[in-house]
Amino acid sequence: MRQVLVLNGPNLGRLGSREPDVYGAQTFEDLAALCRETGRELGLSVEVRQTDDEAEMVSWIHEAADSRTPVVLNPAAFTHYSYALRDAIAQRTAPLVEVHISNPNAREEFRHTSVVAAVATGTIAGFGMRSYELALRAIADTEE
Repeated sequence: MRQVLVLNGPNLGRLGSREPDVYGAQTFEDLAALCRETGRELGLSVEVRQTDDEAEMVSWIHEAADSRTPVVLNPAAFTHYSYALRDAIAQRTAPLVEVHISNPNAREEFRHTSVVAAVATGTIAGFGMRSYELALRAIADTEE
């Protein structure tokens, strides 16, 4: 079974209580279960992680590059300023899909710039938790 990492950045562990008008009422555990179930349906083994630590996220991206593991990444706030994360993603050896629950371009001006988009395979945003499902489907459809 093809391994996929679903990596989530800062504050996403607080889904369900964090700005439910923007992010919905589902919890991070709900998101993780959705990703694992979607993965099973697609023949993927999905591991879901979340961190508020930029260095840890960079390490996970390095791990994925070293093992040629595809990644679904919600960089959260790291999207807008983390050149360290951008440079780690540039070393990827498998597809990496940037995802966002909300549509950053429909929100505050500072959210309109993604420093990681140019080195990702693609970006899916604005479809709520379904953004993750769509990203997993995109990875399942790519060659190994």
